[in-house]
Amino acid sequence: MKVKRLLKDAVLPQQAHIGDAGFDLVYTKPIELAPLQRLQAMLGYSVEIPENHVGLVCPRSGLALKMGLTVLNAPGIIDSGYRGELGVILINLSNQNISLPPKTKIAQMVVTPCISERVELVNSLSSSDRGEDGFGSTDNSVFESDSEW
Repeated sequence: MKVKRLLKDAVLPQQAHIGDAGFDLVYTKPIELAPLQRLQAMLGYSVEIPENHVGLVCPRSGLALKMGLTVLNAPGIIDSGYRGELGVILINLSNQNISLPPKTKIAQMVVTPCISERVELVNSLSSSDRGEDGFGSTDNSVFESDSEW
C-alpha cells in the first residue's frame, strides 16, 4: 500500500506484528472527548488502496472495552480511488470524559479484497433457502427459549 505523508509529524500506518490483519492508525494530537462527543481525527497522510481492495477502518478492541471509545461509522470505508487525507470518526460512548495523549493508536485499518458489482434491475430474483425471512430468522430458537434477556 502506498502512503503519502501530508504532515511532518504524521505517524504512518503500520502492523504491530507480522501477520496482523490491521494497520494501526495513530492520532498525533491529544484527545479530549466528553460523553457522546464525536471527533474527526485527521491522520496527516493519504493512502493508495490497491484496485479491487477496500480499507476498513475498525475500532481498537481495548479502547472500546476499557473506555467506550469507538469508530462511529465502523467500519469506515476507504475506497481504492480515494486520495484525500485519512480521518477517523471517533465517539465516546461512555458516561465519563476520555483523555488520551498524543500519538495514541485510535483505530485500525484492514485492507481486503472487494468485488465491485453493477446493479441490474430485474422483475424477479432467484429463490433461496432463506427466502424473504428477515432479522433474526436464522436462529429464532434464541427468542423462543425460557432464558431471560
